[in-house]
Amino acid sequence: MIGFFKKTDAAPESWRPRLALASASPRRLALLQQIGIEPDGLLPADLDETPQRNETPRALATRLANEKARAGAKAAAAQDDLRGAYVVAADTVVAVGRRILPKCELAEEAGACMRLLSGRNHRVYTAVTVISPKGAERRRLVDTRVRFKRLSTGEIEGYLASGEWRGKAGGYAIQGLAGAFVVKIVGSYSAVVGLPLYETAQLLSGEGYPVHLMWLQGA
Repeated sequence: MIGFFKKTDAAPESWRPRLALASASPRRLALLQQIGIEPDGLLPADLDETPQRNETPRALATRLANEKARAGAKAAAAQDDLRGAYVVAADTVVAVGRRILPKCELAEEAGACMRLLSGRNHRVYTAVTVISPKGAERRRLVDTRVRFKRLSTGEIEGYLASGEWRGKAGGYAIQGLAGAFVVKIVGSYSAVVGLPLYETAQLLSGEGYPVHLMWLQGA
């Protein structure tokens, strides 16, 4: 019973279900840790993230989160220490209308994204999928609206020189330098960073993972 869990009690490691994060993203790892969840393993999937023909941003984020989770569950099943673990995966897509912005690898790509986002609203879709030890899949898609200030040429050039855009969906990370460009956000900040915390906790709790009980270990 939670009400009788004493601060001095040492919970045995066996009481805690195992959990794997199907991602190599340090941002998603840090977000999970923020709500007291320390993954037992990281199982990033090597997927082709190219949008399919006529695929919408919402559909792309959902499909990739599902594929990452399933690949992670398959990898976990092959490891003795992760077999039977919960698996969490997520994917983030930045879009202007139906136009999906790339995960920028070239300065030219990032520059084009910054000019497109300058002074306008865009949407960030983050899908999260949880697979339980019994194989049940639960998922949520979070839609967040973000507005950038109108960017000057100097601001864009300075941002590109920072290199922070590299590998980021839409060419920016809201928790980094580009946070200075954000005028307004409507929705989930953590989803824009890469993992919607409320929805992730709800999905895990719904499948029996003791999210809040974990906090007692630090009490």
